[in-house]
Amino acid sequence: MTEWRYQPIALKLTRRLQCDELANWQTRLMQLPQQLNVALKEWASVCSALEEGRQLILLRKGGILEAIGGFELEHPQFFLFPTYLHQNAQMLKEPERKRLVSLNEEPAQILLSSAAAVTDVIRLRERGQMDRLDDEHIWTSPLIDMRFNYRPQNPLYLLLLRVYRLPEPIEIQNTPEYAGCKSWVPLRSQLPMAGASPVIADTSFRLRRTSIKKLLAHP
Repeated sequence: MTEWRYQPIALKLTRRLQCDELANWQTRLMQLPQQLNVALKEWASVCSALEEGRQLILLRKGGILEAIGGFELEHPQFFLFPTYLHQNAQMLKEPERKRLVSLNEEPAQILLSSAAAVTDVIRLRERGQMDRLDDEHIWTSPLIDMRFNYRPQNPLYLLLLRVYRLPEPIEIQNTPEYAGCKSWVPLRSQLPMAGASPVIADTSFRLRRTSIKKLLAHP
């Protein structure tokens, strides 16, 4: 089985930590700018789940400078950049395996059809927290275990996203500098975001966001 390596998302420290919840940008980050020039690489299956509102979360190992005492996510708003080569059906729940698009290599052209704003970054303290969120994601237990076990000296963070669908997908060339096991993809130019709309309604998002945070905070 091909090993998929996850690069840490860089985090910069700017303000005091509050318990396990490291950031809550709320309304300020729920709106996207008119243009963006950065994307986050993620399995195409996960991008689809995010774009369809079936999932609101991502997991990442973060580079945290805890000695300073506060932080900010480097890129709190980004396009979702779908990847195909390293997707593993065994890491997805059974219904998702029927949706899986398997390719022997990454496509020459990439369609960017959605973008996201991070509303919350929460440090996960124990594996049971993700068990309580089983209905909120498409992953199987082995993938979650892998995320916790990868570089165990580094904490695992949950990103809660507000996802927006573009009015029309943007096609970009999959250039060599986008290749490799990296999280962030700096795009060659600013790409328009005008007309992007939330994939789920405001009220539904608030209710699910609140529910996820409560499940993470209490058994």
